[in-house]
Amino acid sequence: MILINLLPHREEKRRARKRSFFIGVGVAAIAGLVVVGVWYSVLQQLTAAQQARNTFLKTEITKLETQIKDIANLRAEIEALKARQKAVEDLQTNRNVPVYLLDELVKQTPEGIYLTTIRQNDRVVTLTGIAQTNERVSEFLRNAQYNSKWLERPELVEIKAVSVTTANREQRRLFDFSMRVTLKRPAAPSPAPAASVPVVAKAG
Repeated sequence: MILINLLPHREEKRRARKRSFFIGVGVAAIAGLVVVGVWYSVLQQLTAAQQARNTFLKTEITKLETQIKDIANLRAEIEALKARQKAVEDLQTNRNVPVYLLDELVKQTPEGIYLTTIRQNDRVVTLTGIAQTNERVSEFLRNAQYNSKWLERPELVEIKAVSVTTANREQRRLFDFSMRVTLKRPAAPSPAPAASVPVVAKAG
């Protein structure tokens, strides 16, 4: 028996191919959406992780800035304490300077010189007095320049001859002088004497 297919098989094949095409397109679209969704989810996770790291870094930076401020304040307090300590040490040293000065003047003033006034302005000391001779004044300047650990840069301001009448009504020729010296402070000053030494006039 001969069988004859009278159905439109070509149309059926075309419809089948269309169905297959649309199914393939749908599967591809679904796969693309899945891939896009996965990629978007990964991006969201990466973004969230980066934001968490940024937040952590900001928090740590804030902590470090606070610590830096604390360190700066601590350093400022240390510097202030050092300044106060130095002020106290300077005050302690300056309190003994007049004693050292008087003691040094007694040591360095030659015989034949009478000191009448001593004035101190900061580290500059102005001395006035009467000397028997010019040589006594020169010796005083040399002593202050080379032999003193407390005096330096002596400078003769003025010297002039004067006539003085003694108790015996004798006329004596003396020299009225004025000089300046600068106080220097040794690295390790010796302790102050137990009692202050007055200005002593030495007779020649």
